[in-house]
Amino acid sequence: MELALAIQATAPVITSPVPIFLVILLIILCAPLLLNKLKIPHVIGLILAGVMVGPYGFNLLARDMSFEVFGQVGILYLMFLAGIEIDMYHLKKNIKKGIVFGLYTFAIPLILGAVSAAFFLHIDALTSVLLASMFAAHTLIAYPIVSRFGLNKSPAVIIAIAGTIFTVLGSLMVLAGVVGVFKEGVFNALDTLKLFLSLIAYVLGVTYAYPRITRWFFKHYNDNIIQFIYVLAMVFLAAQIAVLIGIEGVFGAFFAGLVLNRYIPARSSLMTRIEFVGNAIFIPYFLIGVGMLINVRVVTSDWQTIYVAAVMSVTAMACKWLAAFVTQRTFKLASVDRSILYQLSNAHTAVALAVVMIGYEMGIFDETILNGTVIMILVTCSVSSIGTYRAAMKLKINQLSSVEDLSGVEKEREQGNVLIPISNPATASQLVDLALLMRGQASERNKVYALHVRNDNTPLSRSIGRNSLDIAEHTAASSDQKLTALERYDLNFVTGVINTVEERDIDQVIIGLHRRTNVIDSFFGDKLGQLLKATHRMVVIARCFIPVNTVTRIVVTVPEKAQYETGFGRWVCAIANLTRQLGCRAIFCCYSDTRKAIQNVLRAARYDIRSEYREMTQWDDFILLANRILDDDLFVVINARRASISFTSDMDTLPDFLQKYFANNNLMVIYPEQFGERVATAGTMADALSTDIVSTPSPLWLHIMNFYRAAIKFRKKITHRNRPNKIDL
Repeated sequence: MELALAIQATAPVITSPVPIFLVILLIILCAPLLLNKLKIPHVIGLILAGVMVGPYGFNLLARDMSFEVFGQVGILYLMFLAGIEIDMYHLKKNIKKGIVFGLYTFAIPLILGAVSAAFFLHIDALTSVLLASMFAAHTLIAYPIVSRFGLNKSPAVIIAIAGTIFTVLGSLMVLAGVVGVFKEGVFNALDTLKLFLSLIAYVLGVTYAYPRITRWFFKHYNDNIIQFIYVLAMVFLAAQIAVLIGIEGVFGAFFAGLVLNRYIPARSSLMTRIEFVGNAIFIPYFLIGVGMLINVRVVTSDWQTIYVAAVMSVTAMACKWLAAFVTQRTFKLASVDRSILYQLSNAHTAVALAVVMIGYEMGIFDETILNGTVIMILVTCSVSSIGTYRAAMKLKINQLSSVEDLSGVEKEREQGNVLIPISNPATASQLVDLALLMRGQASERNKVYALHVRNDNTPLSRSIGRNSLDIAEHTAASSDQKLTALERYDLNFVTGVINTVEERDIDQVIIGLHRRTNVIDSFFGDKLGQLLKATHRMVVIARCFIPVNTVTRIVVTVPEKAQYETGFGRWVCAIANLTRQLGCRAIFCCYSDTRKAIQNVLRAARYDIRSEYREMTQWDDFILLANRILDDDLFVVINARRASISFTSDMDTLPDFLQKYFANNNLMVIYPEQFGERVATAGTMADALSTDIVSTPSPLWLHIMNFYRAAIKFRKKITHRNRPNKIDL
């Protein structure tokens, strides 16, 4: 009897490479557009399109080697995206639930599926167990749907993803055991133990090697295309190594995504490229290839095949629903969470095809089960895609309707309009990346501006300015973010920045730390002092020696009474945004009262980040951190203007301390927003006359105050020597 999956004898209509690729592109383009009007997920559209153009439809295309290659790449890419888009903090919070769900969604289909196959299909125990392993494993074919709804960080989605890997590994273990029994007649525990030990060694090896290699590579090579190729190479290397040791490649791709997750922020240009290529080419190719495998004619050609397919489909879906229901009852989840768990785990594709093909080639399965498996794939993929679409829509509506009235916090999360003054093309890209990572939820009314100020019209000055702005625009565009470039001719740099702040209603200024040009030059420079006097907006001064995405920790020192400043919530949300995008830890060194205020802001704004706290007793405690800040850390100092509540006289020595103890560290100094009126623009003739002569202190009063400050500092030094170091990172 002819194999149901064999390609028909008639030659396909289209055989030339260019028309073949054109047809695929038209399917990828038109299927979502047409089916969106019918409220049908585009995943189903691509699978149905594959059925129609494939050898069992109109036979327009043959499932040649291109579909084999791109299809395999597509399933690996799909699992890689599932791993790389997971928030590691949420994964660690839900890992126990994920393991329990994985145990349920593997054991229940395996046990009940074996019983059902033996009872309804009248097959032996060995074949029943192998068939049930197909029911246990599932493929996240509907994951692009929840990703488009922005639900990839939802607890239910993370639990489903964690459970997926458990079922894939479990099914592969069952497959190895059944094949061993079929070949040797007895169960070979030694082979299973070897596979398990190989899995442990694989996980440990990738976990140790990949982060170190990636951090080194990203530090030395900043080109986005090279980084993209590097990431793909590491993913497929992990998949191939997994195959060589007897593990399915989808696990290797997913685990590589988890390990590389830390170095690819969600709003980075690298992440944009990864998602674009996968969603535009590889994943659609995989879905179309799945459709080309499905022979709908077997439904009407053989009633036994229909019966077997019905038993397999009903058993697989019923067991997966029962597993989701038990998980919901165990952890008291909402009904919509149960629907997400069930629908995401309901599709059977990659592992099912692998198991059925191996079983058929070894003679364990007959052609009826092979055809029934193909029909089961069509049914479960259709039900999973449509069900996931509806459940995701309901979950999204529930999230939006349950949001509390946090208008003040949401305003701080948005960060308002951001201005990035740029004078050096070498640092333009890094400043834009940092600004986009610190930015909150983007909206139409919040804009990002890049500004270059020049005070002459020489060709060299114009060329430098245009080059800097071009780099800034290219960096933002590669991250799929909108940036407005501004080139301004003004009296000087500070005047140009201040005028732009007023004209564009800027809420936050992010500027690079200047380079000292001579010995007498100050650490911050004269321009920063003039800028802080002229505006009360939030000002961020940054200097990074390494790419931002390779930062491992963010250490923040906060002065006393910082919670009473106007811009307190804004800078906390900015640090939280940066921490969440980088997936690293944020360590706040602060006073006890300030710690409570920081925790309240993070809780109110719903920032689930890894935050730790170290107690400070006086402002210059951060000097004790000089030997504890690593090269891969970002050291953040919350400073204050002179007229602010949290300002102390010790802050006058901050530039000297930073230059002496943190000259080689990645550094960020934040001046929070303050209420106040704009003073005379720096750099004008009014500056020389702006001193109030009447209020100038007498020389005697200055001597008294200097003596008092010296005594206070001496007492602090004595205290430092006698007390233990409480700040331990």
